[in-house]
Amino acid sequence: MLPPKENFRDAMSRLGAAVNIVTTDGPGGRAGFTATAVCSVTDDPPTLLVCLNRGASVYPVFSANDVLCVNALGAGQQSISGLFGGKTPMADRFAAVSWHTGVTGAPVVDDAAVSFDCRVVRRAEVGSHDVLFCEVQSLATRAEAHGLVYFGRQYHDVRAT
Repeated sequence: MLPPKENFRDAMSRLGAAVNIVTTDGPGGRAGFTATAVCSVTDDPPTLLVCLNRGASVYPVFSANDVLCVNALGAGQQSISGLFGGKTPMADRFAAVSWHTGVTGAPVVDDAAVSFDCRVVRRAEVGSHDVLFCEVQSLATRAEAHGLVYFGRQYHDVRAT
C-alpha cells in the first residue's frame, strides 16, 4: 500500500538537495523556475535529469524549448530561489539576476555556483511530472562559491573548508 501523499512529502523534506534555478529560452519564450528535483544520470555522455510538474506555469515554455540550463545556487542566494519559485513575473525574475546566453541559447545565471547548459534529449511522463533528460553542452563553475541546500523545508548554506 502506498503511503499518503502528505507522508511522502514530509519524508522527502528530510532528503537534502541542491537548490537550482532552471532556465530556458527559445521558440516557447524565456522562463525559469526553482527546482531541487535535479540529479546526475551519467557522465558518458554527461547527462542530468530535471523533474518538471506539468501543472507548473512554466511548463508550456519548457515543453516548446529543447534547451535548458541548470544553475546551482550558492550560499547566500536564497532570495534568488524565492524569486524564481514564487509568483514574480518572468521578466522581473530575469531583471533581478545577472545572466548571459549560453551556447544552447538558455540563460546562464552569472553568480551560480555551477551552471550546466543542456539540450533536452528525452522526456518521460511519470505521474504529475515530466522527467527531462538533459545532455550537457557546456558548464561553468565558480571556484569561490559555496553551496545552498534545501533540507527540512529550510535553506542551509554549505561551506567548503
